[in-house]
Amino acid sequence: MNALNRGWKIDWLPDAGFQLRKAGVQFDAVRVDGEQGRELADLMEKLVGGEPGPVVTESNGRRGVYFLVPAGSTAGRPWPREVTTFNAATGRVSYVPVPAIGGDTWPLMWRYPPRVAGRFVHTLILFNAAYALLS
Repeated sequence: MNALNRGWKIDWLPDAGFQLRKAGVQFDAVRVDGEQGRELADLMEKLVGGEPGPVVTESNGRRGVYFLVPAGSTAGRPWPREVTTFNAATGRVSYVPVPAIGGDTWPLMWRYPPRVAGRFVHTLILFNAAYALLS
């Protein structure tokens, strides 16, 4: 762990820049692109009364918003069509971009950084919020 991530005892955080992490190992992810993703992040903040768990935003391309949820919690749910899931469901391999806590991580940044190892966005609250917002 380098000086930028010192004090963050979360083993899947990269030391610098950003790295791809295999979904389904430490976490799954849900991505919603563009303004809808940012609106969903705002709604999640309201619903949980503050920081909802680790959320990564992308500044270019699709401008995706990645909600990191517990591993194994996205498969088998009928997510709205605007949602892309990243998991290790049977026959599937997917990767999630994860930025370091500090330094140059463009085009990725933490909207809500992880605070504690093992704490993620609550999947059921996210699922219901996604349906409320995107349907």
